[in-house]
Amino acid sequence: MDTLRIAQRAAWPLAMRLAMQHATRAALLGASMLVTVTGMLITTGAGAQTQAQTLAQNWPSRPLRIVVNFPAGGPADIIGRSLSMKLAGLLGQTVVVENRAGAGGVIGTDAVAKSAPDGYTLLVCSAGSLSIAPGLTTLPYDPEHDLTAITQIVDAPEVLVAIPRLAVRTLAELTAYARANPGRISFASSGPASMPHLAGELLKREARIDIVHVPYRGAAPAVNDLLGGQVDIMFADIPVVLPHIVSGRLVPITMGNIRRAPTLPAVPTTAEAGLPGVLANNWYGLLAPGGTPREIINRIHQAAVTALRMPDLVEALTRQGAIPVASSPEEFAAFIRSENARWAPIARAAGAKWE
Repeated sequence: MDTLRIAQRAAWPLAMRLAMQHATRAALLGASMLVTVTGMLITTGAGAQTQAQTLAQNWPSRPLRIVVNFPAGGPADIIGRSLSMKLAGLLGQTVVVENRAGAGGVIGTDAVAKSAPDGYTLLVCSAGSLSIAPGLTTLPYDPEHDLTAITQIVDAPEVLVAIPRLAVRTLAELTAYARANPGRISFASSGPASMPHLAGELLKREARIDIVHVPYRGAAPAVNDLLGGQVDIMFADIPVVLPHIVSGRLVPITMGNIRRAPTLPAVPTTAEAGLPGVLANNWYGLLAPGGTPREIINRIHQAAVTALRMPDLVEALTRQGAIPVASSPEEFAAFIRSENARWAPIARAAGAKWE
């Protein structure tokens, strides 16, 4: 037994040395692998950054596409096409406008959110799909992460118009008629939970009247049926109904804004007409897919702001009742969030459903 213990003690230092050598080789191998992987990650990151820089330097090298998420002929389409013509000249590339309507603007917005973030696909949209829909339904996109705000294009106050056959000229007359005929007046909108819809719901709540909502797939078909007498009244962006007001085919009742519109100076605001709680301004903005390089966003923003300060475009937009804005990307992103906080609770209280 003593001989065995002596042999074990003699072998112990050798075993320890072998174990330590093995551990050292494993540690060195692990460190080597860590350095290799880290180097690969750094190289990959640098490659992606270089690729983004190259993309930005060469942009734009081909035509751009602006998706308008409402049908042709509506205010979003009018504003999008007006801006696209200016951007084409400023960027030196053709800018094609594509109407992708449906689901209150969600379909077109989703198409852009899922497009390549290379600056060649942009979105012109209104409040609905960004500031109202997120509070009502689960969307196929995340407005904050899948889209990048570039600038608010215009502010578009809502004007309440009626067909002449209704024989009302003021908000007081409209309210009196609605109270005497509950459920008889119908109001059109560009879709469920759209700004015209919520403006009508505000009127319904604040005036304590029973009026029936009739949704359409966009402002243009809604106005067509309004002109045809299929519906009675509608809150609408000034640009899309102004020609019909001027021609006498529609009667302006009140303006859902804190001040009168320069294009309709004789039309009182809702506050002047006795319902200050009915405030409804639509807006239109320019966005890109999330992840678009900041250098490209800056160039698009610069071109858009330049366009929105051109006297002829300012005059054209103002003449239609839209107010050019040209905000920064950060200002526009913050504005979208604030609008969501304002309108989503109103839509939920009205029982608005996004389709």
